[in-house]
Amino acid sequence: MSSQDSETDAAEELPKHGLQGPTPEERPHPEGRRNAQGIRIDPEAEAEHEPRRAVLSALVEDDPGVLSRIAGLVSRRQFNIESLTVGPTTVENHSRITMVVEEPEPGIDQIEKQLGKLKPVIAIGELDDDAVRTELVLLKVEGDDPDKVHAVTEMYDGQTLDAGPRTITVQLTGDEQKIDDAIDAFRQFGIIEIARTGYTALARGDQATVPGEKPGTADEPTQPTNVQ
Repeated sequence: MSSQDSETDAAEELPKHGLQGPTPEERPHPEGRRNAQGIRIDPEAEAEHEPRRAVLSALVEDDPGVLSRIAGLVSRRQFNIESLTVGPTTVENHSRITMVVEEPEPGIDQIEKQLGKLKPVIAIGELDDDAVRTELVLLKVEGDDPDKVHAVTEMYDGQTLDAGPRTITVQLTGDEQKIDDAIDAFRQFGIIEIARTGYTALARGDQATVPGEKPGTADEPTQPTNVQ
C-alpha cells in the first residue's frame, strides 16, 4: 500500500468535523426562549403567568450607593419599578426599602433572588395582600375657591399645609384607591403640581415584614435570607 493510500484511509477514519461527538444538528437544543431579562422561559409556562402587582420589602445596610445599586440592578434587567420608598428602621444603620413592581410571576421571583444576592441587602420578601399599605401625596391646586378646596380636603381626611392668594397645598394619605379618588376630586380646581410617594408598607400583626426580621426591642440581628 502506498503512503498516499495510507493517508487517505487515516483521513476517512477521522470524524467528519475533526472532533468526536454529535454534529450541531444532532446536539440537543434547549426549548423555550429568553425573555427581556435574559432568562430562558418556556413560552407555554410564560403564557400562564399574567403580570401582577407585588409589594416587596427589603432591609438593607446603609452603605453608600445602596439605593442606586438596587435600582440599577432592576433596571438593567428591564423590570419596571412602579414606586420605591426608603427610610430608617428601628435598627441603627439599617433602612427599609419598599418597592412596587408589576411583572409575571417568574419576573417577581427573579427580582427577589437577584436583590437577595446584593451584599447590602440583609433580607427581602413579598408582602401579603392584607399588609398595611399607605402612601402620601402633596397637591398644589389653584386657590380661586378656597372653601371648596377645604371641603374636599376634609372629605378625604387631608390637611392643608399652605394657603395663599393663588395656590393651596394639601397633604393626603391612604391606600391607592383613596388617593386616586382624591386626585380626581381636586382636578376641578386645577392641579398645578403633585408629588406622590408610592406605597410604604408593613405586615400585619406579629408577622415579620421580611423573613428573619426581629422586633426593634429584641436586640437580635436580622438574619440574611440567603436567596439562591
